[in-house]
Amino acid sequence: MTRAWYLPTLFVVCGAFATAPLLAEGRFFAAALLTLVFVLFAWLQSPLVFPRSISAAEAQRRSEADGRPIVYWRTGCTYCLRLRLRLGRSGHRLHWVDIGRDPAAAAVVRAANDGDEIVPTVMVAGRPYTNPDPAWVRARLSPTT
Repeated sequence: MTRAWYLPTLFVVCGAFATAPLLAEGRFFAAALLTLVFVLFAWLQSPLVFPRSISAAEAQRRSEADGRPIVYWRTGCTYCLRLRLRLGRSGHRLHWVDIGRDPAAAAVVRAANDGDEIVPTVMVAGRPYTNPDPAWVRARLSPTT
């Protein structure tokens, strides 16, 4: 769980070091702006952007029940972030599984990608799709889900 926060924490710490000289010079507006940028980057790389992650087994069970796709992702992955942001509000209608938190999920991704942990991997009706276009994923969501 704490591994997911390494990159966001690094952004905040780097932001603090980057703004310290600006504060020492009395350039408060520039320091505040730079701090805002680093906090935004930290937020984008944090687990807060993604819906709450569930286990691979739970996602499989839920997907079988409601037919929604499963997205296997990893914190810090820019392609996962692109998928999540481009899906917008419809992203909450998918089952999100963080492979960094669930070894079984990482095994599913490796099995789907010839031994590589390539994310995002989206499972639709039991078939894996590696790094699909967000519009394609959105089209796979039924209107009732």
